[in-house]
Amino acid sequence: MLTLKLLREDPEFVIRRLAVKNFDARAIVENVIALDDKRKALQTESDALLAQQKKAAAAIGQLMKEGKKDQAETAKAEVATLKQRSTDLLKEADDTIQALQNQLVLLPNIPCDIVPEGKGAEDNLVVKMGGPEVNLPEGALPHWELAKKYDIIDFDLGVKITGAGFPVYKGKGAKLQRALINFFLDRNTAAGYKEVEPPVMVNAASGFGTGQLPDKEGQMYHATVDNFYMVPTAEVPVTNIFRDVILGADDFPQKLTAYTPCFRREAGSYGKDVRGLNRLHQFDKVEIVRIEKPENSYAALDEMIAHVESLVNALGLKYRILRLCGGDMSFTSAITYDFELWSAAQGRWLEISSVSNFESYQANRLKCRYKDENGKTQLVHTLNGSSLALPRVVAALLEDNQKDGYIEIPEVLRPYTGFDRID
Repeated sequence: MLTLKLLREDPEFVIRRLAVKNFDARAIVENVIALDDKRKALQTESDALLAQQKKAAAAIGQLMKEGKKDQAETAKAEVATLKQRSTDLLKEADDTIQALQNQLVLLPNIPCDIVPEGKGAEDNLVVKMGGPEVNLPEGALPHWELAKKYDIIDFDLGVKITGAGFPVYKGKGAKLQRALINFFLDRNTAAGYKEVEPPVMVNAASGFGTGQLPDKEGQMYHATVDNFYMVPTAEVPVTNIFRDVILGADDFPQKLTAYTPCFRREAGSYGKDVRGLNRLHQFDKVEIVRIEKPENSYAALDEMIAHVESLVNALGLKYRILRLCGGDMSFTSAITYDFELWSAAQGRWLEISSVSNFESYQANRLKCRYKDENGKTQLVHTLNGSSLALPRVVAALLEDNQKDGYIEIPEVLRPYTGFDRID
């Protein structure tokens, strides 16, 4: 959530920068400022009424001492009127503050200066490409056919048990899944991230804190009886560890990693791009989260990008890194870099990680702050990234490593899988 201070100090800056996200913010910004003006006027009037009440109450005592009962009764009636007006003002002030908050949450985060303009994925900027070229054998298959051929992932069984988008991993497919999770967690902890195992259901306050609510409720699975939400990513519970927390100046950096299953409704997804593992309703993902002082957050972002790149390189996969344009960024992000793997059998790029800096946007919603060296309370910066999302990693591993009659397992995974091939 953008700060009221920023909106008041430079509304035209906010409007101009949000246009990079193709978001017309003018009406909302003007509403916010008008509501804040109203809130201030109500507070001024309330303070004046309180002063009048105190003065009138003191006068009543004096009138009673002087035996002027009629005048005292008149003064009491005036105090009662003032109290009722104060009550009405407080209600109006509360309603105004709520209306103000309702407007503030409609504004997305301001994109960083280097975010390119654009409408969608076609306008994203490729900043790096890496990994080996992929040479497939004749008759190479897409991963959903490989999964069936080697009996390692059963999509039909998942439909029977639950529905489309809930695959069943079997045999070496299940072991490969577990191997990747452990490999990513081990690499993350070796890089200084503390492992946590959070709940996979969160309350509405947690969804609001990281910006999933009220923006993405249609994409989240909602347990309505308890008003809990299934996590769409470990970002939500892990970042909310710091909700309503004030850190000390020496408590940085905070670096956490977690594995969770993730649940997304993906409403409206259809067509060839959702076949097999390309788009699921339940999938596994390992996440990294950082809480940083503002002056260090972009150096931290660079470190996170380099770390995710090291994971992809270790798996020996062809990849590219993109800086997302304004039109393809999330509501809450200030800047996002996507990692994509090349699926040679499908002839397309598959996204496997987003690494983002949210600056103070999430922190303002979370009320996550720190006391600086001067004892002044400041908002932190929050960052997170996938390290990595498993489904499309598995898809690329299966497709790009298929040989004549078997699938080769990357060397770094063999200590985790206990086998070097799927056949």
